[in-house]
Amino acid sequence: MRGMILVVLLGPNLIAQTDKPKPAYDFSLPREERIKLAESAAPPEISGKATVYLLERTGYVKVREGTNGFSCFVDRQTPLNLEPTCFDTEGSATTLLTRLYAEEQRAKGKTEEQIHADIEKGYKAGKFKAPRKAGIVYVMSGSVYIYISENNQIVHVPPHLMF
Repeated sequence: MRGMILVVLLGPNLIAQTDKPKPAYDFSLPREERIKLAESAAPPEISGKATVYLLERTGYVKVREGTNGFSCFVDRQTPLNLEPTCFDTEGSATTLLTRLYAEEQRAKGKTEEQIHADIEKGYKAGKFKAPRKAGIVYVMSGSVYIYISENNQIVHVPPHLMF
């Protein structure tokens, strides 16, 4: 009996250490819910006038053209991340392009290593450009989750701004 209790108590911990967490992005959510998730990254006065991209199985699709230079989407710096994000004009013209490219390549079956190598080559060749000036990135959603490979865990990240 004692051994059975021990297995029950340790079982979930053993599984968590060996099984890879499931991706947090849910493609089956209705379109309006996914738009709200992307917009949750910034205050409504920013996100309500921003360009919005939705992640589909083939990559990101622009679903709304904005008027203020901001772009909102649910970023996935790894396939396990869920990061509602709004880039300002500079980030939309630079960093966002690499994020759109990465998801397009994931959809084509490329590995993370191949994607990182392609993006690095793209920077060297001038296809991608680093931000030329300081900007702001809104990540103010309460729904930010990132994968920590060292711990094999998905952790919640509090709302924040990046400059």
